[in-house]
Formats: sequence, C-alpha cells, structure tokens
Amino acid sequence: MLPDTTDVLVIGAGPTGLTLAISLAGQGHRVTVVDAQAEGDNTSRAAVVHARTLEALEPLGVSGRLAGQGIHAPRFTIRDRDRVLVPVPFDDLPTAYPYTLMISQAVTEAVLLERLTELGGTVLRPYELSRLDQDDAGVTATFVTGERIRAAYLVGADGMHSTVREQIGIGFTGGAYAESFVLADVRLTGAVPDDEVILYFSPRGLVVVAPLPGGVHRIVATVDEAPQEPSAGFVQRLLDERGPERERAVVKEVLWGSRFRVHHRIADRYRSGRVLLAGDAAHVHSPAGGQGMNAGITDAVALAGILAKVLDHGSPDLLDEYGRTRRPVAEQVVHLADRLTRLATADRRTRLLRNLVLGALGRVPAFRRRLALRLSGLVYR
Repeated sequence: MLPDTTDVLVIGAGPTGLTLAISLAGQGHRVTVVDAQAEGDNTSRAAVVHARTLEALEPLGVSGRLAGQGIHAPRFTIRDRDRVLVPVPFDDLPTAYPYTLMISQAVTEAVLLERLTELGGTVLRPYELSRLDQDDAGVTATFVTGERIRAAYLVGADGMHSTVREQIGIGFTGGAYAESFVLADVRLTGAVPDDEVILYFSPRGLVVVAPLPGGVHRIVATVDEAPQEPSAGFVQRLLDERGPERERAVVKEVLWGSRFRVHHRIADRYRSGRVLLAGDAAHVHSPAGGQGMNAGITDAVALAGILAKVLDHGSPDLLDEYGRTRRPVAEQVVHLADRLTRLATADRRTRLLRNLVLGALGRVPAFRRRLALRLSGLVYR
C-alpha cells in the first residue's frame, strides 16, 4: 500500500532508483520507490558494470553478489577486423575490481531489489505519476489512480522521457544521432572470446561483440535503418562485413533483439527545490563505452549521501552540491561517448585515416592507460 508520507519518494525502479533507495534505507531513512511498469523489464539492455561503479556499490553490500554472477573481462580492444588497433587492459588498474563486469541489467536489478528487500524496502507498482506540487515543507505526488503521497524530497529516476523532469520544467539540452543502432543477444561460435569486449571499427561501420553469462554474446551495431527485430541472418551479415575475417563468428540463435536511436542530452539543472534528477532523467548518451547505467548508479550513491545529511537536520542548501559535482561528470561521460560514437560512425572517406591514427595511438602506453581509467570510471573518484 502507498504510505501517506515518506522521507524520500523515488520515481523509477531501475538501477539508479534502486541504488538510491538501498543507500537511504541503509542509513535509516524512510524511502518509497514507485514505478509505472507492472513488472520490471526482463531484457538485458545495459550489460556493463565498471570498476568505479563496483567500488561505489561495495558499502551497500551488492558488489560481491554482482561480481559472482557476471563475466570478468580484463581487456577491451578496438579492432579493424582482425587487426588490433587499441588494446585497453584493465587488469593492472588500481582497484579491487580490475575488469569490466559483463552482466545483464535484469540480473543487476534483481540483485539490487534483493538487497532493498533485505533492508525492509519494496517497489510499489504500477504507479504512474500525473502531477507534482511542492512547497517549502515538501512535495506532493499525485498518480493516475488519484492516490497521493507526501514526501520531504522527491527524486526523478524515471528515464530519458522523465515525467518528473517535465513536471518541474527543467530543459533537456542536446540532440540525436542520424544513425540507428541495432542490439541483439545471440549465441555464437567461432572467433568470439568469452572474456573480452571487442569494438570493431571496420571500413563498413561499427559492431560491438561482448560476452555475457550463459554462453551469450551482446551485439551492438550502427546501421542506417535498423530492423525492429533483427534476425539471425541480419546479425550474421553485420559480423561478416565488420567482424573477424580469419575465423568467422557464426550466429546460431538470436535470443532477443531491438533497435533504438541515440540521444545525447543533459538536464539544464539537477535540482528544483525539493525535487532532484538522477540517471537517464538527468543525462543520456550513446552506449559507446558502456557508461550509461554506471553514471546513473554513481549519481544515486552521491545523491543519497547528500540527502542523508539533509534529512539528518543538515541545510537543504547542501543539495546544490549534488548538481555542482555530478553534472560536470555527466558532461565528461557524454563527451567520451560522443567522441567514440563519432569515431565509430565516421563516413567511409575518413575511416581508413581514422584507423591509421588509432593504430598509432594504440602503441602509446600512456594513451591506453588514460583510456582504461576513463572507461573504468576510476578517473571520477
């Protein structure tokens, strides 16, 4: 049942909202999480958890559980077909998690929800927000059902099409890429390592091949017009045109597929009075580099720390610190993803030059190290 009041109301039960709720509940605060969906999304969507994210989740008691269920990929490479352009090793990074953790977002959400339940929390579904009203003392959220709840603070973690952001009138500045992306989880045989993420910058375009638990591989590629449900034949053509040549990667089965267009946008501000934004409600960008879910989770950890201070009789002005510290991180993340995406989607006339330059940079240890620190998120400590 929806309570009458709560300390913090979180709109959205994805990884960002769940992480925020776990942190606040663990510090003894009343937190209520609602979501418009009747059930959690069971597709894999995001599939990468980086080292800095695992560090941030460690005090919440979930990093070990996640690490035990995913694939530890100690290396990321950018390739032109069979030629390695840029090897990016993670195994010597200064962290207890010297790898990229490959794990379905559905599993990540299940682990987070399990931890929230242990702390006495739950997710209330389906509750679709229709209106927000705030005053100096709190926020009143009204749902489509007509039910209401009063909260001291409200956090919008409700994704790119955030109702919370729209209700409080915060702009979402940016644009979209012309190309569409195809995404598929498949079973492969052939030249497909099970402990390495590979980004192919072939003359025909981009394709990412990344391992997931259970003998599954995630495929992401840019195409002019992606099919709504990519077939095995469609994915096979992408791999034949852009992937390994000496030994083919052969698609045996498509388990799930989708298409999407990519935006690059950042909220003009992260706070309006007692309402705050986090995760995709605050920033969206290309999947290049696997930064999206990670930025949302680290948003949540940072925001929970500040909200806890305010709820423990600290000044509400402390909340301004959240936007001051996290929005610049989002700008850097969006910039990195944008640079990788524009490199990946370069026109055919410049792709040969791009690969020559990347091949030269890939031989410079300092460049590889900087890229590893940036991708892992350790640069944002």
